[in-house]
Amino acid sequence: MFDQDFQFDSDIVDLARRLVGTRLLVRGVGGTVIETEAYGRDDPASHSWRGQTARNAAMFGPPGSVYVYLSYGCHLCLNVVGRTGEAVLIRAIRPEVGVPLMMQRRSQSPAIASGPGRVGQALGIGSGDSGQRFGTADFRLDFGPTAPRLLTGPRIGISRATDRPWRFGLADTPGLSRPFPC
Repeated sequence: MFDQDFQFDSDIVDLARRLVGTRLLVRGVGGTVIETEAYGRDDPASHSWRGQTARNAAMFGPPGSVYVYLSYGCHLCLNVVGRTGEAVLIRAIRPEVGVPLMMQRRSQSPAIASGPGRVGQALGIGSGDSGQRFGTADFRLDFGPTAPRLLTGPRIGISRATDRPWRFGLADTPGLSRPFPC
């Protein structure tokens, strides 16, 4: 069930950790978040590093907003906005609800939602979703009763601030975008 009292306006690393294990539904399709990455305002790897632009405006919206960006010119990636200029990238989910539709969107690929581009495609994310809010019929986050056991490691797919251990994954779960270092 969606927790109306959930605080998106919190430390971005804490938010990234707390999102692992939640159920994410986009227009009734989704599953359990199994991997996230945090991006802070003082972070040279963050889209907000140089300030607000038309492209990253949703990152400066209310906490709990959806931020969608285009990666490599072809992948739409889903983020959860925390404090102003901060967001958590959803790197992987375990498909559980609407799996046939997710498979259709992914052309029957066995790796349905392991990687941020695959997540966006499987969930049917569009650029027009940027700025929407979690806690609506279209975008839900349902929180479980307990905190899961997490893996922690450096972020991947970036060239700056690569040493920050701001990537989190659900331990003992297949489907992560990449293995975590031991």
